[in-house]
Amino acid sequence: MADTMKALVYRGPEKIGLEDVPMPKIIEPDDAIVKVTTSTICGTDIHIWHGGMPEVEPGRIIGHEFVGEVVEVGPAVRNNKVGDKVAVSCVTQCGECFYCVRGVYSHCTTGSWIFGYMIDGCQAEYVRVPHANLGMFTIPDGLTEEDVLFVGDILSTGYFGSEQGRIEPGDTVAVMGGGPVGMCAMTTARLWGPAEIIAVDINQERLDFAVKNGIADVGINPQKVGNVGDAIRERTGGRGADVTIEANGFKPTFDMAVDSVRPGGTISLIGVFEKPQELAMNTLWIKNIRISMGLVNANRIPELIKLIQRGKIDTNYLITHRAPLNDILKGYDVFGGKKDGCLKWVVTPYVK
Repeated sequence: MADTMKALVYRGPEKIGLEDVPMPKIIEPDDAIVKVTTSTICGTDIHIWHGGMPEVEPGRIIGHEFVGEVVEVGPAVRNNKVGDKVAVSCVTQCGECFYCVRGVYSHCTTGSWIFGYMIDGCQAEYVRVPHANLGMFTIPDGLTEEDVLFVGDILSTGYFGSEQGRIEPGDTVAVMGGGPVGMCAMTTARLWGPAEIIAVDINQERLDFAVKNGIADVGINPQKVGNVGDAIRERTGGRGADVTIEANGFKPTFDMAVDSVRPGGTISLIGVFEKPQELAMNTLWIKNIRISMGLVNANRIPELIKLIQRGKIDTNYLITHRAPLNDILKGYDVFGGKKDGCLKWVVTPYVK
């Protein structure tokens, strides 16, 4: 392999560019080096680009949602070998620290391993995968890379949001945000058998797409109905949604999720917030609601791959654009600006 590779590097707010950087190397015995064959641009990458995540230091290679081929393994890697095609968790874990043994893998204390955040990410030709025994999963025969591309982040995040929502059969679930994460939350919410899934977004195109493709049962556009909470209460005998899932990270959708949930219901927050939000505790405490939030654990990847294999989940509908790593800046503009009907921009290998 060459000594350098192409990678998208963050140099500060609004400053990203393709650069020649050193090839990653094995550092720990359970590291693997993966050749990135398919990756994506994610909403969190857009937050980083705009400076909304100041913890990300200049010089960081961005990106965290990818699949690839194993090209090198450390001596302690047991579950994969060179040549394996793998899906990789965006948040890897050691499996042994205080948080990992309690199932809170996203807070692993061995270095906060979040690709493109605290360690170098996947919008590059190659990436180092720490704790490869717990973070890499073989792609089964019969599935394409694109079939499982989203299991490492947004599909796991949607599942996490639905799981934390404690959905029960017959429930009404309202998802605030009809972007890729919101659609993954709707797709996985189906697994619990809700009676109705409501998509909420100001982008009518996305609402129509979600309903037409059976991702949601109905779409509500705040710009057309006025008060979303009232519109949902009208559909639910005056009660409100049993579960609301916030998948945007913005004040309006946060407020809608809080207002739209019924007494005794659950609010599940999976959007990435850049600013503090306020809770009206003086009126909320009496509603007996449960609020859950957090960073995805990404520990359900094997189950998600199995569900995809059996045809229970299909997220290929999200892929609207494809281009090589060479064109990734255009991808940030189109995906980040929600242009050209872009749901997901898929990054294919760099063309020399």
